[in-house]
Amino acid sequence: MEATGTDEVEKIKSKFMSAWHNMKYSWVLKTKTYFSRNSPVFLLGKCYHFKTDGMYVAQSGEFSTDGSNFDKINAEISGNVEEFRKDFISRIWLTYREEFPQIKGSALTTDCGWGCTLRTGQMLLAQGLMLHFLGRAWVWPDALDVDNSDSESWTAHTVKKLTASLEASLTAEREPKILPNHHRRPLRRNRDAEEMRNEVYHRKIISWFGDSPLAAFGLHQLIEYGKKSGKTAGDWYGPAVVAHILRKAVEEAREPELQGVTVYVAQDCTVYSSDVIDRQCSSLDSGKADTKAVIILVPVRLGGERTNTDYLEFVKGILSLEYCVGIIGGKPKQSYYFAGFQDDSLIYMDPHYCQSFVDVSIKDFPLESFHCPSPKKMSFKKMDPSCTIGFYCRTVQDFEKASEEITKMLKSSSKEKYPLFTFVKGHSRDYDFASSPLHEEHDLFSEDEKKRLKRFSTEEFVLL
Repeated sequence: MEATGTDEVEKIKSKFMSAWHNMKYSWVLKTKTYFSRNSPVFLLGKCYHFKTDGMYVAQSGEFSTDGSNFDKINAEISGNVEEFRKDFISRIWLTYREEFPQIKGSALTTDCGWGCTLRTGQMLLAQGLMLHFLGRAWVWPDALDVDNSDSESWTAHTVKKLTASLEASLTAEREPKILPNHHRRPLRRNRDAEEMRNEVYHRKIISWFGDSPLAAFGLHQLIEYGKKSGKTAGDWYGPAVVAHILRKAVEEAREPELQGVTVYVAQDCTVYSSDVIDRQCSSLDSGKADTKAVIILVPVRLGGERTNTDYLEFVKGILSLEYCVGIIGGKPKQSYYFAGFQDDSLIYMDPHYCQSFVDVSIKDFPLESFHCPSPKKMSFKKMDPSCTIGFYCRTVQDFEKASEEITKMLKSSSKEKYPLFTFVKGHSRDYDFASSPLHEEHDLFSEDEKKRLKRFSTEEFVLL
């Protein structure tokens, strides 16, 4: 009886946390983000130019990307803005959720208040998988249908829903369901084979991040892997720990399509080239000649207590590379997924909005809540120094080319003697480091990894 009472208290606390976070962050979704039309915008290796020689330029020199003032700008700008919006909205957005199946070993049915770094890690991995299965040129055909009219209604919907939820909890009734008013999308006709194949993978990738115990990269699985590093549901996770959790999740994934992808986490800010290539060339099926694609995760610190502004140009350079899949980072007390920049501001997706659980196992589950309707910007100066940078390389040749390009960038951007991280030829074992096995039967993390994870967890910033 006592355990049941504790569970009820935890559920009520979770609902209050959801209410607080939605009140705190939902207004941000309604706030327009203004971009200068005089500076290029970079988004995960793609560059968009909004400048024009046309006559119809607004006096302010700025415009919003929510589509509300397209009438003030000419067709050339509008086309570029539209392309940028399509590209941004097509990225997968993963946020706090509530009412999902209970997390094993806890009473939690929401990650509201503690899971934001796991969510930003999911977004980075999702981008890597989108590059792998769909390519960088892919955009969601319905992207521009996810407009701010949906987010405008979220705040009112949230208040109604949470009020009803709390009343139901306090009276021990079953929680009433108030479903969001998603727009019904018109049926798309005359789709070619490629578009249909892309839609299948679009949904499949999202389903791998579903909030259920069986989803390969869902919160439930990530928390299970996190237990091996001393983390439990409800704890705060840092960018470095999340990098190792993502690697284990990809290693343990059993879906056939995922056997062609591997993840490598840099050791002590060093990428050992032979270790990466070994991972790419390893195969469960010895008869296959193809190499695996690799997602490289590099946990770094961009300064001491505060981010060193000398690293700004380097971060910009990284986000402008075609190999980049984003940065798991944030500002103190909040984790964001950084995907681009304009001038000295970073472009990001925010996981802090708490949305309702979506059952991704049902056919044609609604996609809208997995795509962010509007980009947000933040000054680089506000960035927390602790972050994890991600790259995707499809082949060994891509990795070798990427390592050359990134090394040049590291050397040119480093004002100090040592660069932020390095690429070194050979294996880690050649430098007296313990080489982490690809698979360990009884323990997902080696002793060497556990030591590093413990050290990283003491350096993490607090996430609320």
